[in-house]
Amino acid sequence: MLWRGWCKLMRALGFKRLDGYILKKFLTTYIFLIVIIIVIAIIFDFNEKIDKITGTGATWQEIVFDYYANFVPYFANMFSPLFVFIGVIFFTTNLASHSEIIAMKSAGMSFRRLLVPYMIGASMVAVLTFGLGGWVIPKGNVQRLAFENKHIKKRQMVDVAENVQMQVDTGVVAYISFFDNRTKTGSGFSLDRLKEKKVVDHLTAETIQYDTLADHKYSWTLINYKMLKQKGTRDIITEGQKMDSTIIMEPKDFFYTYGQQETMTISELNYFIDRQRLRGSAGLENFEVEYHKRFASPFAAFILTLIGVSLSSQKRKGGMGASIGIGLALTFAYILFQSVSSTFAINAGWPPYLAVWLPNIIYFFIAAWYYKRTPQ
Repeated sequence: MLWRGWCKLMRALGFKRLDGYILKKFLTTYIFLIVIIIVIAIIFDFNEKIDKITGTGATWQEIVFDYYANFVPYFANMFSPLFVFIGVIFFTTNLASHSEIIAMKSAGMSFRRLLVPYMIGASMVAVLTFGLGGWVIPKGNVQRLAFENKHIKKRQMVDVAENVQMQVDTGVVAYISFFDNRTKTGSGFSLDRLKEKKVVDHLTAETIQYDTLADHKYSWTLINYKMLKQKGTRDIITEGQKMDSTIIMEPKDFFYTYGQQETMTISELNYFIDRQRLRGSAGLENFEVEYHKRFASPFAAFILTLIGVSLSSQKRKGGMGASIGIGLALTFAYILFQSVSSTFAINAGWPPYLAVWLPNIIYFFIAAWYYKRTPQ
């Protein structure tokens, strides 16, 4: 019923039955490949990790719902553009081998017109990929990564931070000598307010405690504090045993956890990166790479679809094998290129946006070359 309603809508917008036929083939092949590859991935993943999972006392409920229920959409969405590419290669090569594309062109359909249902399918996949990767999957990654850290990789949570310095607001720099995240308590705290590169206010405290029960964030209690304020040519010193204060920082700002960027939505990533830049924090490359990947991945669906159709729409002497072989080679090269370029951003100082978008840029020119050489 849903598909029929969709087809009626497409025909009302000027699309023909042939467009619906191609779009249906596009989506069914894409879904079929995702299901097959994910089933294989789950089998291999479980066989590889069964000893670690069962040896740490994980229950079947945790394995199924905390790990694999979140592993499946994460894996599928990450490689979604590549599933599109392989799917387009497979079913378009099949159409060409049965001379169906020749019949379409003989009826007056140009190659550009043939691309329309393909691009509609790519648009649907891109929108779904963007929505899931941007907001839905990061929430599930919280459970998946927690399970991995506890049962598979056995990473210990870092609960102590030392010598933390950050800019908490414009011209305001905070320093904590030691902070224990379990008790939310720190020692050796100082807060400096600068004006024209000179310290005008200086606040210190022996102990600082984060108030987890406060009505708003950023609520801290300073114990044995001392405040020095400049007023004209005089220094005014205030001391006390306890003072409640609002400081724009939270305990989570002192710690980077493994895979933390995968648990953030697009808006959370953007806010986190801007905030950490303000504070002068280093080591944000993983977060910036992840942020740009959320946008680059959906666009890849259009580029890889164009390559796939251009590559496989002609009947070749070698049959399906030649097109599929070239398509798979391009697919693995794209995956390798993505991994290498992301590594350059993290370890070699490349701009993260360039490292993430470079595979798409290069493959765009490959797509343009294949499109140009395809008979129109």
